[in-house]
Amino acid sequence: MSVFKMSLLAASIALAACAQPGLATAAAPSVPAATAKAKPTLTIKILALNDLHGALESPGTFTNAGTAAVPAGGVDYVAGYIAAARVANPNTVVVSAGDLIGASPLISALFHDEPTIETMNRAGLDFNAVGNHEFDEGKDELLRMQKGGCHPTDTANTCKGASVGTPVPFEGAKFKFLAANVVKKKNGETLFPPYGTRTFDIEGKKIKVAFIGMTLKDTPQIVSPSGIKDLVFTDEATAVNNLVPVLKAAGVEAIVVLIHQGGAQTGTTPVDINACVGNLDGSPIKTIVSQLDDAVDLVISGHTHAAYNCQLPLASGRNIPVTSANTQGRVLTDIDLTLQRGNRDVVAVTAKNVVVDRSNVAITPDAQIAGIVAGYKTLVAPVANQVIGRIAADVPNTKDAACNMPAGDLIADSQLAATVQAGGAQLALMNPGGVRSPGFIYAGSPIGEGDGNVTYSESFTVQPFGNSLVTLTLSNQQLHDTLEQQFPNCFGQVTFSKVLLPSNGVHYEWDNAQACGAKVRNLTITTSAGSETVVDVSGTVLNPGKTWRVTVNNFLADGGDGFSVLKGGTNRVGGGQDIDALTAYLAGTQAPNPPYDPAAANLGKPRIVRVDAGTVCP
Repeated sequence: MSVFKMSLLAASIALAACAQPGLATAAAPSVPAATAKAKPTLTIKILALNDLHGALESPGTFTNAGTAAVPAGGVDYVAGYIAAARVANPNTVVVSAGDLIGASPLISALFHDEPTIETMNRAGLDFNAVGNHEFDEGKDELLRMQKGGCHPTDTANTCKGASVGTPVPFEGAKFKFLAANVVKKKNGETLFPPYGTRTFDIEGKKIKVAFIGMTLKDTPQIVSPSGIKDLVFTDEATAVNNLVPVLKAAGVEAIVVLIHQGGAQTGTTPVDINACVGNLDGSPIKTIVSQLDDAVDLVISGHTHAAYNCQLPLASGRNIPVTSANTQGRVLTDIDLTLQRGNRDVVAVTAKNVVVDRSNVAITPDAQIAGIVAGYKTLVAPVANQVIGRIAADVPNTKDAACNMPAGDLIADSQLAATVQAGGAQLALMNPGGVRSPGFIYAGSPIGEGDGNVTYSESFTVQPFGNSLVTLTLSNQQLHDTLEQQFPNCFGQVTFSKVLLPSNGVHYEWDNAQACGAKVRNLTITTSAGSETVVDVSGTVLNPGKTWRVTVNNFLADGGDGFSVLKGGTNRVGGGQDIDALTAYLAGTQAPNPPYDPAAANLGKPRIVRVDAGTVCP
């Protein structure tokens, strides 16, 4: 437990932070100067990121509230900021709060995220708390990311070190994956170590700092269940609290939690990355922090792709810093944590989110890492730069109040088209979380493909998961119940709503003011055989036993996002990969055919209508 008996140094840090808006500082009672002088301190630096998602290159510009947009991110500059911090303070630890890999751009994903591991090895990452996306390719592949070795089946896109200047075979992560709440069913052991420690010297006395790492307990709902069937994801707060006596018995008093779960500020964008507007009220991370033992000194969070710098209460009521650093390497959290020799504990914490500004002349990008990225860019270019289709306007992944999403509509249509013959599909449903930002953008990219042209790389960015398609049979009742599962606490849905995006020919209304089981109405399906009402205007399921052939990705088919009803779908026929379906569909928009127009009348929009008073997609 942090006693916060501050030395003069710690007091000066606190006073300095008070003069700088946005710095998170631990509250502390004052003590006589003589007492403080008798207890030497050491300030260590922690640099934190979260949700890198394999963003080797800069994803573009970043705007903090009140400042101009700057070019941001890129692992070469992330490494430059880390190097500068270590020069200023050799006692620096670099940590990640999860989703370091997964849902990555093609330059990393094509090579199974080996490039991200290799570059972060050289950037100096120390610990990564596994996030949900670390499990995108399953437990065994994640273990390979730690241990190294070539991909067991995709021999064409693995172990490319000879071309990019890294060891062959793939070296694996030199940093440690941490997973305190991910447990093997067979023996109750954690998949990765629950925590890691770093030891520092204060005038001859060794002081340990523990870093507990974990992912969100709801991971089984948002990754393919088949890849994690041998694992259990336990409660986050319980996992931390159970480790406290273990750490104390080992002489550890300073405890940092790295957790892949978070919240977000309220209000307009762009936000101040060092503010905490709304105090993360109602968020999972605030609930978790409120249950943590008083021994915890700092929480570094992620998952929500948001930036914030908060002070939140533990179970004891004492406030501690809770931070998050946006996503894709655009922001780092710069934390000073002051340790006291006498009690081996934390006496002050300050934190500040800093934009990874590529125009900052004080930062030298890492040349070796830049060379590795350039090597992978050369390898991926023949695939990435190929123009596969055309669009007449932006097809974004933004949602209206009813949760219609133009990019999701396009993907659902592509999946239906790909499975009509092979699987007998009559409709398709797409999960919105599988459609990534920014969607399909009309303006040409820096490679020069031209306005309106869509490259394979751009399409992969929108749909990077490599899911396969599954066509299955659902009854009218099962289809209704699946759509009801879009809403929290309905038909077993737990924590969030994910309004599914239907293919052309499917229309329905939803009313969140109604009770579970009666939210979905006026569900109709139109095929070449005609139009049929599945759920009427009163919410009654008509002809409950009537069946349909429905295409979803394997993530949904296995019950992902909490859609457990889909697991009961019968007569399953496997299809190709989702990205291949999208590529084939966009091929039909090449000349002499017209480009894809998201506003075209024949696309049957809007497909979803909301009839309650809500104005924002939940």
